[in-house]
Amino acid sequence: MSDAGPRSTAEDLPTAADVDAAAERLRGRVARTPLTHSARLSEVVGAQVWLKREDQQPVRSYKGRGAANLIAQLDSEQIWAGVVCASAGNHAQGVAHACASLGVNARIYLPGNTPRQKRERVAAIGGDWVETIVGGQTYDEAWAGAVQDAGRTGATLVPAFDHPHTIAGQGTIAREIMEDMPTPPDVVVVPVGGGGLLAGCLTWLGERHPGVRVVGVEPAGAASMIRATWNGGPVALETIDRFVDGAAVQRVGEWTYRVVAEHSPELVAVAEGRVCTEMIALYQTEGIIAEPAGALASSALDALGIEPGQTVVAVLSGGNNDVLRYPEVMERSLIHEGRKHYFLVDFPQEPGMLRQFLDQVLGPDDDIALFEYVKRNNRETGPALVGIELGSRQDLQPLLERMAASSIDIEPIPHDSPLFRFIL
Repeated sequence: MSDAGPRSTAEDLPTAADVDAAAERLRGRVARTPLTHSARLSEVVGAQVWLKREDQQPVRSYKGRGAANLIAQLDSEQIWAGVVCASAGNHAQGVAHACASLGVNARIYLPGNTPRQKRERVAAIGGDWVETIVGGQTYDEAWAGAVQDAGRTGATLVPAFDHPHTIAGQGTIAREIMEDMPTPPDVVVVPVGGGGLLAGCLTWLGERHPGVRVVGVEPAGAASMIRATWNGGPVALETIDRFVDGAAVQRVGEWTYRVVAEHSPELVAVAEGRVCTEMIALYQTEGIIAEPAGALASSALDALGIEPGQTVVAVLSGGNNDVLRYPEVMERSLIHEGRKHYFLVDFPQEPGMLRQFLDQVLGPDDDIALFEYVKRNNRETGPALVGIELGSRQDLQPLLERMAASSIDIEPIPHDSPLFRFIL
């Protein structure tokens, strides 16, 4: 049995040579994705910004690189035993694609809350080479099922990020960037979840182009690599915001942390609402459908202090976004930008009070996005939950002043209120 990929006695960290070997191994098995220039982002930061379009992989994310590099190095005994993994998203698709192209049987454990369309896509990508198994209601339960499977059958576990071969496979992205640019970029910005992509890019760039500034970007609600660097090693976060699901990792890997600790790159955290704003901008301006993790790197650019005229590459890591999530994406974006606010309005039960609220409280560019009576306390008053979308952030203070001057009792709901969790 193997619980960490192909057999190896080497405890050394992956090297640039390992990334180079992975690039040859993956030739023809994963797509060589393009670099596209972003006029919008270039104008925002005053630099030349390019996007590494991993959303254009066959599985719409970079995850197939690491999976294929690991699986391609299995020996004949391990191939006969097959592989096993647990995932609810991009890693499952990457493993399925790698196994179908390499002719290796796989069992992929999916949590019970995995949407049907994702289950069907994994099955379609893997074809006859892949068996999908619903293992528990959470990722941890699915992972436990995969571990038990490996122990029972001798199948090789394929980690999503925490293995040297996975790291080397993800590092091929950095190698492609350098090969496709006329001169090395000044800055490379990558999203960070478990740390495999960041570790791979650091591995190759650290040896081949040490002058390139590398920045890792985490979601603020799941900044597990930043916490690991503070702690001196990986540690499980007590709670995480799972919205940026492709990068919402509770604990980074041991291997990935070791690479990051050796290179000490810049690490920044970006609010989930800011990521949503970038997702919308990517779609409306560039026509790119990015998943939340795919928009992480580019969402941080305006906060990195990039110098005018520099060349920047941001890795757009994936495009597996469910269109049903866009209402929540828009909501989080508006709240982050200060344009969406919620209030409890205690309306006196008298004729004309709603008209008074509209005439005396709302501004010319304010819009009621939600109006819902919560309950009627008594015959005199009836509280309502009211969501107001402002024309701009600057409209909030005048709105609050009009509310204070009104005879209607109005209570703002702070974003850090427990009640707010039931709204968003």
